[in-house]
Amino acid sequence: MDSINSFKGYGKVDEAEERSFRKKTKRRLIIISISAAVLVAVIVGAVVGTVIHKNNNKNSNGSNNDSSTLSSGIRAICNETLYPDSCFSSLSSVKTKSNKFDPQEIFKLSLEIAQKELSNVSSLPDKLIDLINDKSLKLALKDCKTLFEDALDELNTSIASTQATDNSKSNSLTSWLKIDDIKTWLSSALTDLETCLDGLAEQNSSSNVLVEMKTWLRNSTEYTSNSLAIVRNIVGLLDKLGVPMHRKLLSAVGYPDWVKSRDRTLLDQSKDAIRPDLTVATDGTGTHRTIQDAINAVGKKNKTRTVIYVRAGTYLENVVIDKAHWNIYMYGDDSSKTIVSGNLNKIEGTPTFSTASFIVTGKGFIARDIGFKNTAGPDKHQAVALRSGSDQSVFYRCSFDAFQDTLYAHSNRQFYRDCFITGTVDFIFGNAAVIFQNCNIQPRQPLPNQFNTITAQGKKDPGQVTGISIHRCTIKPNGQVAARTYLGRPWKDFSTTVIMESKIDGFVDPVGWIEWLPNTEPPKTIYYAEHQNTGPGAGVDRRVKWAGYRPVISGEEAQKFTVEPFIQGSEWLPHANVAFDSSL
Repeated sequence: MDSINSFKGYGKVDEAEERSFRKKTKRRLIIISISAAVLVAVIVGAVVGTVIHKNNNKNSNGSNNDSSTLSSGIRAICNETLYPDSCFSSLSSVKTKSNKFDPQEIFKLSLEIAQKELSNVSSLPDKLIDLINDKSLKLALKDCKTLFEDALDELNTSIASTQATDNSKSNSLTSWLKIDDIKTWLSSALTDLETCLDGLAEQNSSSNVLVEMKTWLRNSTEYTSNSLAIVRNIVGLLDKLGVPMHRKLLSAVGYPDWVKSRDRTLLDQSKDAIRPDLTVATDGTGTHRTIQDAINAVGKKNKTRTVIYVRAGTYLENVVIDKAHWNIYMYGDDSSKTIVSGNLNKIEGTPTFSTASFIVTGKGFIARDIGFKNTAGPDKHQAVALRSGSDQSVFYRCSFDAFQDTLYAHSNRQFYRDCFITGTVDFIFGNAAVIFQNCNIQPRQPLPNQFNTITAQGKKDPGQVTGISIHRCTIKPNGQVAARTYLGRPWKDFSTTVIMESKIDGFVDPVGWIEWLPNTEPPKTIYYAEHQNTGPGAGVDRRVKWAGYRPVISGEEAQKFTVEPFIQGSEWLPHANVAFDSSL
């Protein structure tokens, strides 16, 4: 069993450093709780003070009062973050449009500070690549470059969303901000930075390159975390104060405004009635012979759907749909007939992040009736079938077939319905906000001396709106499975995984879950829970006794991990061929 940790390089950190981080985080969470009341007072005081100031222009000390309120407001806001010192010093060093305390402007400044800092270090991977000879580290640094580009895109998109109504007379934080979107994007940016460090540690956990990268990314990580904490806490406190939160409502037919008429027709049609824009066929009878060629023919940042039909066949290629390719709808003949297959793996030199047979980060991706495979085999260790960082992505009636690390739900909001997933070690992992609904999850026999772990969730920052939700799924073995099998193990300090209303077969070990580090209880800050599961493996009497594990949660608590509150699915999931249950 120990062998699993020896070749699963992800998440490995210096234990003394980890203990220090946990103590620091615990202290910060206590301070944050105390500071919440202070921030409420500051926000209320700022609002009242602004009204008084407008009605009393004769106040000669107005400027000094504004400066004092601004400084106090920044300090109160920063005390809500994990890194209050870097928050206060960075925000205090830039000029605001006025000396008045404006939570909206302060949040926008925090985003701009994070974006500028990451821009300053974005060229570091290329510089380090030129200085080293280690091939595996070069590949990991290449991944870092991609991850930095994606993180910058998330930050820039967040900034742009705050500027969308600059011409509006409204300065209300609740009217101009796409709250859920920005929390998702900032969570993803943090995940990108953490993934860079994970990849370097996977190759060589003691390398100077890793040490240097950690140093250079410290400010970027802290500033991004600060922005996420600011938006989460201010909005939460405004909500407690009774300030109404303005959300975009669904249209009368059950779709949000951005789902255009063609999308609605497309998603309501049967597969045979769909008219694709592009067709892929290995025999040359389509518009393209490979999936990647079809992707390359699609325009960038399309706001309307591009429909790609992939005919039956096995496509031996490593497909990449990058951040610039939006709203692609790809469907096959059946997940057992239309298959994307690769065999890249960690043992033969490819970093886990790049082993996937199919990679998608462009937003709004939908896959239907397609199989994703990595055929490297169990002895090649990490070998991903699919990696998704696509926001508001859907996988419907798809299959994911590999061994270790089968499905990498890396980041952003994702939804899997009626899918088949099989693997061995950590075969559903990542730090997306992801829901698996009505899926068949089937562990298979691993290598000798290995055990199976279905999930490994990677939430690193308490502000991230991420986690794995397994809802109304079936968990049973794929063939004969003699190895011990667990529902998962917490990969990071705030790992979040919930299994609810699912059927769990009796082959799952009665303890249910297992530590990441052998005989080391995970921190109290994880959130692992089960709710109303059935089957011979669903009993919780013999489950682990971790402080962060909840064998029973209320329906109200479980509801937080359903489609609407967790991934805002009712705002973007179509109701037809991609069906979903929005609640318990």
